[in-house]
Amino acid sequence: MKFASVIVDVKAMQTDRAFDYLIPEKWMGFIKPGMRVIVPFGPRAVQGFVIALKDSSDFDKVKPITEVMDITPALTAELLDIGHWLTESTLCFKISAFQAMLPAAMKAKYEKEIRLTSSEAKDRLHPKSARWFENAPGIFWKEIEKSDSVKELQGDIERGLLEVIYRVKQKNKQKTQKVIRAAVTSDVLKEEASGCTQQAAKQKKVLDYFAEHGGAAVPLQELLLKLNITDSPVKTLIKKNLLSESYEEIYRDPYADRTFQKTESLPLTPEQQTAIAPILDGIERKAHDVFLMYGVTGSGKTEVYLQSIEAVLNQGREAIVLVPEISLTPQMVNRFKARFGSLVAVLHSGLSIGEKYDEWRKIRRGEVKLVVGARSAVFAPFTNLGMIIIDEEHEGSYKQEENPRYHARDVAIYRAKRHKCPVVLGSATPSLESFARAGKGVYQLLTLKERVNSRPLPEVEIVDMRDELRSGNRTMFSKVLLEKLEDRLEKGQQSVLFLNKRGYSSFIMCRDCGCVKGCPHCDISLTYHKRGHLLKCHYCGHEEPMPNVCPECGSEHIRFFGTGTQRVEEELAKVLPEARIIRMDVDTTGKKGAHEKLLTAFGNKEADILLGTQMIAKGLDFPDVTLVGVLTADTMLHLPDFRASEKTFQLLTQVSGRAGRHLLPGEVVIQSYSPEHYSIQLAGKHDYDSFYMQEMTARKQHAYPPFYFLALVTVSHPDLLKAVSVTEKISQHLNHKLSNHVQILGPSASPIPRVNDRYRYQCMIKYKREENLHSALKMIIERFQQDMNKNQLSISIDMNPNAMM
Repeated sequence: MKFASVIVDVKAMQTDRAFDYLIPEKWMGFIKPGMRVIVPFGPRAVQGFVIALKDSSDFDKVKPITEVMDITPALTAELLDIGHWLTESTLCFKISAFQAMLPAAMKAKYEKEIRLTSSEAKDRLHPKSARWFENAPGIFWKEIEKSDSVKELQGDIERGLLEVIYRVKQKNKQKTQKVIRAAVTSDVLKEEASGCTQQAAKQKKVLDYFAEHGGAAVPLQELLLKLNITDSPVKTLIKKNLLSESYEEIYRDPYADRTFQKTESLPLTPEQQTAIAPILDGIERKAHDVFLMYGVTGSGKTEVYLQSIEAVLNQGREAIVLVPEISLTPQMVNRFKARFGSLVAVLHSGLSIGEKYDEWRKIRRGEVKLVVGARSAVFAPFTNLGMIIIDEEHEGSYKQEENPRYHARDVAIYRAKRHKCPVVLGSATPSLESFARAGKGVYQLLTLKERVNSRPLPEVEIVDMRDELRSGNRTMFSKVLLEKLEDRLEKGQQSVLFLNKRGYSSFIMCRDCGCVKGCPHCDISLTYHKRGHLLKCHYCGHEEPMPNVCPECGSEHIRFFGTGTQRVEEELAKVLPEARIIRMDVDTTGKKGAHEKLLTAFGNKEADILLGTQMIAKGLDFPDVTLVGVLTADTMLHLPDFRASEKTFQLLTQVSGRAGRHLLPGEVVIQSYSPEHYSIQLAGKHDYDSFYMQEMTARKQHAYPPFYFLALVTVSHPDLLKAVSVTEKISQHLNHKLSNHVQILGPSASPIPRVNDRYRYQCMIKYKREENLHSALKMIIERFQQDMNKNQLSISIDMNPNAMM
């Protein structure tokens, strides 16, 4: 194979295809698809991915590859295939799709080191490889990349005798420890030990240890602790060539300081057994099915997951479990680590770049069999997948909001088809799209209607805050909620208070003229932050000090409206001074590990009330929580989003599910200014089925998913007229190219019409089946490509958008 087809890292329509490069003689047989290379592209050198090898090229003049960045492919053949599919399905550039699958450490600057995997491996190396390791266990790639032994080294890497380590030039270098091993046979060690004098008693201790334990390597610190000695006798024995020392890499394990009590499978309820049977059957038959596990909160979905995974691992296959970032709590990780121990890798945003990279390498090397992680873990480089589970499948965070705009559920189903394995989607409140698919038989529905041990679902009381205002209660706590909080304090039980902040923030308003202080660069009000008395824009980052007087009329009656967690905490301290409160929000969980510390403290009953935002709504399971209070239930209902009711219902149901999960019964108080809304009423009754029927009627009436598919084209430009005219042209083009069955809405201003001094206009497409859609949208990008490169124009296309803002 003389030529490599390379996708170059230049995000433009004209370059979104493979370019041919000559493979230099020294790298023939070494370069493989999936590797990253540096290639000349015009006047510069750029990075690229090799996607194929071939014997001939259609071009007469082909430039050679300049440098090879990987020694083993960064992307497997399957991930390359997923990259091509993502490009087609999300209309992104190929390079964006490939880069999305790699851990951040591989995008940083680094050096590559090749090391022996063990001291025994040295004797089994190819002679051409062996010469590099005569004096050291590792060597940097740049020292040998131009030698004649690269192919042999690659062969030894594939045989597991050598390994590649990326020494990232940032802080996340590989962690190493000094390791000591015997340099001679046990007989020689015994002989040396018997000749030790009284003064060399500690050397004798060390020699006896290695004579007894054979050639096993032991970390220096561990050896010193075991034998209760300093490192002086060890150094002496190294000088005498009886022992040898080397540095070995250790994984950064974010859970190294934690011990996990091993757990065994729990007996399943009849309902759980009915639900797990078809999944186990699919695993056994190696058949691809999509199951929707619709189970109320506390119905034991996790145990079904764990036992299904066990069946997969027993077959020698691998599994991926996706959970929303927000519910990747220590409790969640604990459940999987306690059951499967070191076979589990965890990927989430709380890990450092280095920790994420180490977890990714464990997966790539086949050292773990199960990955628990957030959205991007769906690209885990496994080669023998037996199952993919998506917990809380309705969560919006499974959709990526920038290129490639993929939904983890679609990627999971695409991968599972290839591996002939089941996908399990679990939720107490499935998305309408998934539930409709289960109704049509596209997915197989598995139902868990009962909580484990037949515990009742919590009693829910809905409080009309308008009545509270009328009766003179101006606090943020209704009379009912306060009474119940006091009752829990007396009984020594715990409460959770949830503040629904999404779509609702503290803004500054003048009471005399009604002026709301807005961002000068975006059409959105500024948010008040108590720390530093600052007003901040959550879209472009603009900040300014809090004004003392109204900028419009000069009145001093300017103050903030809205409720933040800090303010709730202050009010709580006034009405319940004896209550111990833990507050969880962006400010208190900013530091690494803070999230876990706060939850552990609450679990240890160091506080009576846990107060928080979205991050406490899911995945928490505390036996003494018997009361959940929702302070602002309806803030999401008024967002310009057709999913607003669905999101409100899901969130309230999830939060309610935190109460009464164990022996003590639970109660929920939902405070609302629109208590008559069906999403709030039905969440109070835990009645998903009625909510589904009512919401589906509304969706059908207005031609929204799941009855129609959506595509959203958003145009932005610093000049308002330019944004409008381009959106107008796009709308005309689509009307011309697509069939009459398609509805095209727009051009219209986006719900937030200006962000960061750029005007935003959009055009929405509603369709059922439309063969020409992808080609019509591609033509739009091609047509405006030059404007996008030169004239600050931006066009983004989102197939099946999740957020309409």
